[in-house]
Amino acid sequence: MSDETATTPENVSAAAAKAAARPKATPKPHAPSPAAFARKAPKVTVVKSTYSDEDIAKAEAFGRVADDGTVFVKDGDAEREVGQFADADKSEALKLYATRFLDLKAKLDFLATRLKSAGIKPHEIDESLKLLEQEVDNPPVVGDVASLKTQFEELKAAGAAKKEELAAARKAAVAKAVEERTAIVEKAEALAASLGDKTNWRSTADKFRALFDEWQTHQRTSVRIDKTQADALWKRFSAARTTFNQSRRKWAQNRDAERAQAKRAKEAIIEEANAIKDSTEWVATSRKFNELMDRWKKAGRAGRNDDDALWGRFREAADTFFNARQADRDQISSDEKENLAKKEELLKKAEALLPVKDVKAAKAARQALSKIQDEWDEIGFVPRGDVHRIESRLDDVEKQIKAVEDAEWTKSDPETDARKSSFEEQLTAQLAELDEKIAAEGDPKKKAALEAEKATKEQWLNAVK
Repeated sequence: MSDETATTPENVSAAAAKAAARPKATPKPHAPSPAAFARKAPKVTVVKSTYSDEDIAKAEAFGRVADDGTVFVKDGDAEREVGQFADADKSEALKLYATRFLDLKAKLDFLATRLKSAGIKPHEIDESLKLLEQEVDNPPVVGDVASLKTQFEELKAAGAAKKEELAAARKAAVAKAVEERTAIVEKAEALAASLGDKTNWRSTADKFRALFDEWQTHQRTSVRIDKTQADALWKRFSAARTTFNQSRRKWAQNRDAERAQAKRAKEAIIEEANAIKDSTEWVATSRKFNELMDRWKKAGRAGRNDDDALWGRFREAADTFFNARQADRDQISSDEKENLAKKEELLKKAEALLPVKDVKAAKAARQALSKIQDEWDEIGFVPRGDVHRIESRLDDVEKQIKAVEDAEWTKSDPETDARKSSFEEQLTAQLAELDEKIAAEGDPKKKAALEAEKATKEQWLNAVK
């Protein structure tokens, strides 16, 4: 067969369509009756062949046409009648049956090509062989019928081998599909086995959903597996999902119960907070609110929506109290600053009493200082950070007055001179030490306190001398 007219599946389809479109002459498989001889056989329509002249000639070599239009084919060692055409051109009649031979051969060739395809199905092989077997059995064609039958037998053997190949491939594909689906099941079972108190239920639900989607995709795209195996695997997968769903449902029930309990506990805390929010017992109530806050933290979660609303109510009660406490502190701070200013003025009056030169001046200073101290006590509290500073300054005034008083007393004491000398030495040593401390001190407040102490001791030293 030439390259230009090589038999392909497309040629076979075209040839089959043209052959079906040709007017078929009435074949005569048996000896014609007188009535048949009397009938005028239809004329053979000239058909344009799609096969090469060489292929047609090779096929025609196996046939002949008798003078009466009967067409014969050599089939093995015998000759067999395949049809009859009266008043027909012998060459055209022979060509028609040769073309039918080539059409039948093209079908066999097409099946041979299909058997090489991975997409052919076993049932397609069986159906094709069944049809071809009927056509190859004493076919009404002119050509090498024996070669057709030999080719058909080869196709039967090739078809059986292909079916075995397909069966092996399907077995391997099924095994692979079972392995893949088993892997999906094992992932689901592992998830079900990992459930516990720390499980992220939303994330785990997403994973189960993804595995289910993977299962469905595998069912649609992979080879169909044995129903028994498929059912067993699905039962395992379904059991894992059921375990997850039941566990999540139980967790949700426990969570709801815990949230309800937390809600009740927080509502009780809010009730207690509202009962004390207007209290002016600042220290005790502050301590109580701290206790309520500790209980609130231990109460647990009541759910986002409830928690936000409950916290707003508790925060409102706490703010009512703490805002009032802060307002009170602000007022106290303002009052203490006013008290400090008043005591600063009294300090100026007290320090103006110094220095005291003698006992008479000390007595007058003592009376004036006593009145100042009475006013001092009536004023009240000052800021905590200023207490030591102003109290020390007032004490220094009293100490200097007392030093003069003590000096006068010591003049009548027999041991006065001895004590005086010892006291002078102590004061001189203390003043030297204070000078060193003052020189080394960098804090202005501490330095001022040291300088005040030095001034007092200098007064004592002067009084002793």
